[in-house]
Amino acid sequence: MKRVLHVDVVSIFPEMFEAVTAFGVTGRARERGLWDLSAWNPRDFASDVHRTVDDRPFGGGPGMVMLALPLERAIQAARERQQECGVPASRVIYLSPQGILLTHRTVMRLAEQPGLILVAGRYEGVDERVIKRAVDEEISVGDYVLTGGELPAMVVIDCLVRQLPGALGDADSLQEDSFVDELLDCPHYTRPALYEQELVPPVLMSGHHAEIRRWRLKQALGRTHLRRADLLARRGMSAEERTLLDEFLNELAESGANDEHH
Repeated sequence: MKRVLHVDVVSIFPEMFEAVTAFGVTGRARERGLWDLSAWNPRDFASDVHRTVDDRPFGGGPGMVMLALPLERAIQAARERQQECGVPASRVIYLSPQGILLTHRTVMRLAEQPGLILVAGRYEGVDERVIKRAVDEEISVGDYVLTGGELPAMVVIDCLVRQLPGALGDADSLQEDSFVDELLDCPHYTRPALYEQELVPPVLMSGHHAEIRRWRLKQALGRTHLRRADLLARRGMSAEERTLLDEFLNELAESGANDEHH
């Protein structure tokens, strides 16, 4: 039986999610029935004729806070929809700067879930009581502030959908993505072999698969060391990887010395 990922989003701007339902890899995967998405607008669950979803914060201060009741009703509607799809227990995620940072490990953990409910907040945030009562986890996509949780929710969806079997045309692409092995990606090249007086590294045109693998791993280790040393510190390295990183750094130093002489 084909596994389907069920995603529900709670947002006052559900139209924004056409970006992931109608285009690219995620759009094609949805057309093939690999995942589905339903959107729930808290305004449809408001208790007044004006469909109010926000109010001023207790204690004063700028901005508005999203009301608890419309949000919780929308989350409950999403739960019921997923139960009808056969999801026994949905995981509710609030996209928030206060959440844990989204990493590849987090994506792989969430990819095991049959159903996810993504709550996209707005304004200054949501009533804390909703988080305590209805949210299982808070996730952040970075240490910066956005105007709402819709874009982070789409980031999560994109990350998850591409992990679904059949979502990508080439399944091997998943294994060569950045962060899969907690390394940044190696450089990539395509035709022409010579562009603006710069030649593609000869090893990539050699047809020698073992040497190509070795070169790519060396470049990935080197890039990670130079740009995200924290990843290497957390991940550790094998003896082969340490040798390759030493080679990369020696080659970099030699290249810098040659440039100085020119």
